[in-house]
Amino acid sequence: MEKLNLIFFSLLLSSCLCDGYRILAVFPTSSVSHSILGDNFVKTLLNAGHEVVYISPYKNVNHPKLEIIDISQNLELFSDKNVDIKECMNGSLDLLDTKVLFEIITTITDVTLANPNVQKLLRDPNQKFDVIVAEYFFNNIYSALSAVYDAPFIWFLTIVPHTLILDQIHGPMNPAYSSDYIEARIAPYSFVERVRGLYFTLSLLYNLHVTFPPVEEAIYHKHIPTILKSLGKPIPDYKVLTYNVSMVLGNSQVAIESAVPLPPNFKHIGGYHIDDDVKPLPENLKKIFDNAKNGVVFFSLGSHLMSKDLPEDMKQGILKVLGGLKQTVIWKFEESLPNTPKNVHIVQWAPQQSILAQPKLVLFVTHGGLLSTTEAVHFGVPLVVIPVFGDQFMNANLVEKKGIAVQVKLSYTMYNELKVAMDTVLGDTKYATNAKALSAAFHDLEMKPKVALNFWVEHVVRTRGAPHLRSVAVDIPLYQRLYLDLLALILLTPVVLLLVLKRFCCKKSDSQKVKRS
Repeated sequence: MEKLNLIFFSLLLSSCLCDGYRILAVFPTSSVSHSILGDNFVKTLLNAGHEVVYISPYKNVNHPKLEIIDISQNLELFSDKNVDIKECMNGSLDLLDTKVLFEIITTITDVTLANPNVQKLLRDPNQKFDVIVAEYFFNNIYSALSAVYDAPFIWFLTIVPHTLILDQIHGPMNPAYSSDYIEARIAPYSFVERVRGLYFTLSLLYNLHVTFPPVEEAIYHKHIPTILKSLGKPIPDYKVLTYNVSMVLGNSQVAIESAVPLPPNFKHIGGYHIDDDVKPLPENLKKIFDNAKNGVVFFSLGSHLMSKDLPEDMKQGILKVLGGLKQTVIWKFEESLPNTPKNVHIVQWAPQQSILAQPKLVLFVTHGGLLSTTEAVHFGVPLVVIPVFGDQFMNANLVEKKGIAVQVKLSYTMYNELKVAMDTVLGDTKYATNAKALSAAFHDLEMKPKVALNFWVEHVVRTRGAPHLRSVAVDIPLYQRLYLDLLALILLTPVVLLLVLKRFCCKKSDSQKVKRS
């Protein structure tokens, strides 16, 4: 009988452990790289047994426990096709301007919340969630969803930590030794660089606390209060909601970035999108690798940028450089390219992770997107990086600082510099050696990225918002954190003393005049 009871208890326990949470995942950005992150985030949760409602412009994932809220209309508003590589080279498209980015992203947020499918979800009184996870992208508006569902809220950060997100859970980064991706500086800094960094941080904080909030609050009041009223729930102050964040999960790993102090509720999960079991190469690529006697170079500008859109002179210049290598080259090029050298193979689609995993791969020429950079470090491949926009400049500076890459500036004549960079990396074994060492550090973690992702999401639910990880700095005004009140007192004290002394001297002088008269 005891044995039967033990078996029954074991079955009951296993069934309880299999009951997952119900999670709302909000990944509204209509970009291939962002969809890769969103899709794999959701897949990881689903594989752990959770039920997920996924707000996304894409329908790439199928699962019995998944419901996709279709916001494909966002594709008409913004997509990878909006990024023109020629505009980036000419400087007419500046995606490092925080105000430009803020305007684009808040518009996307406004359209997302107004989407009929999203409105239907938000107004449904039967919808209950254990936790909400939303992609952070230059505004805090989605944090208001925590009020709709009375659920803890988690931000997912697609890039390395920066002041905009850290200010919501702890405070701004220290510009004396850290930098936002927009500046893309790597410490240590000169005196001038520290002054510039301080000015940039103060300007960013001004926008974050003065310029941006009225725009965000307008969108909040446009969509959320009417929903809360229909559900019979109170309407919280927007500012309270933005600072009521349980955790930030970052698509980052300290092995790749600069090691800076972070609050306890910021957790690295970078690399979770990489397959546990790398898929084998398709037959055409396998044949190329098998016949490569001197190794293989892989050239890809990622999903945002198309090599086919490069100016014709650049294409021919790059082809000449690639043709001069003794290595075999695979160039991800989105259309056929005539008159290619014998060692250069054009492919319109490339399984990047499968290529990077090959022992014969000796170099990866990339735009420096964080997904590509993370995958290169994961597989221990040295790089030549051609950053174009966004966080790619920071990523390029980081891997160059780590000694696994050489950076090339995007220009109409960059093929000359590209040749020098490729010869440097291919001709010096230290880059490959450093790449393997950095890869070893990247893999030596307490928890693998997929495990960490699930653990921390579940931890937030189990601990009802993880208040024990909340930084006390969030509740301390910025002027107190920076001792600005003490500084004011120090500066004012001699002024007050001088005024008192002057007044005393004037009184003494007046009294002496009275005695003489």
